Amino acid sequence: MPLHEIKRDQGISLYTPDEKKRRDATVWTLVQGVLAPIQFVVFLASSYFVVRYLMTGLGYDIATFSIILKTAVLVTIMVTGAIWEKVVFGQYLLAPAFFWEDVVSFFVIALHLAYVFSLLTNSLSEQQLMTLALLAYAVYLVNALQFILKLRSARLQSNIGDSYA
Repeated sequence: MPLHEIKRDQGISLYTPDEKKRRDATVWTLVQGVLAPIQFVVFLASSYFVVRYLMTGLGYDIATFSIILKTAVLVTIMVTGAIWEKVVFGQYLLAPAFFWEDVVSFFVIALHLAYVFSLLTNSLSEQQLMTLALLAYAVYLVNALQFILKLRSARLQSNIGDSYA
């Protein structure tokens, strides 16, 4: 096993030197860096509208629109994230460095798409739809936390590595 794979397996480095160069050189890193906070802002606004609807019964249309917008942003970040992974790691999804983040992302997208399917087929009540959206948002929060912790760890490791260079 090459040394860089051993280090990654032991949690010492998220990226090999070549992967780090590809990460820093690709426009998809910037795309992800822009889309992630946009998605979070849409999530916050949508969460407000969904909770407001569930508490008051008001604003179903804006809550629904906000969930659809959140889903559209999510699909966009998932597709561009898969492209980013392909450029950096050589595979579209489930690269070892982001395996568990991708696995949880599949649940996030499945729940969001279940909401859209249920909305289009009229198979759930308004209350059930909003509850499903909140479940999707809870799993999204777990996933966002995974990515934040992973990227923070990579930044700290990079800073440690830079201090020894």
